[in-house]
Amino acid sequence: MKNAISWFEIPVENFERAKNFYEAVFQADMPVMEMGEAISAFFPADLQEGIGGCIIKTDGHEPNTNGVLVYLNGGDDLDVPLGRVEAAGGKVILPKTDIGENGFMAYFLDTEGNRVAFHSRG
Repeated sequence: MKNAISWFEIPVENFERAKNFYEAVFQADMPVMEMGEAISAFFPADLQEGIGGCIIKTDGHEPNTNGVLVYLNGGDDLDVPLGRVEAAGGKVILPKTDIGENGFMAYFLDTEGNRVAFHSRG
C-alpha cells in the first residue's frame, strides 16, 4: 500500500457557493458529476499517482467543524492558497504554523462551515 488515504469527500450545503470558494482558493476548475441525488465537484488530482477528493452535496453529508480533519495540498507555499481563503468567503482559524521538519500547516473554515487544513513543505 502506497498511501493510507485514497479518497475524501467534503460535505457542502450550498453546492455552487462551495464550488466557487474552492475554485477561487485553488485557482482551478472543478469538474462536476451528478450521481442520483448526489452532486460532486472534483479537486485537481492525478488519480493514477495520488489521492483524490471532492466536495459533495447529498443527503446524510453535513458540514461541520468537528471530526475528521482533511489536509489539502498547500503546494510549495501554503501562504498562496491560504491568502485566497478570506477573499473567497472563508475564514483562517490557524495561520501558517511551522511544524518543524514536517513543514507547515494552517486551518480554515470554508463557506459551508467545514474545518479544513492546508499542509506544505514550504
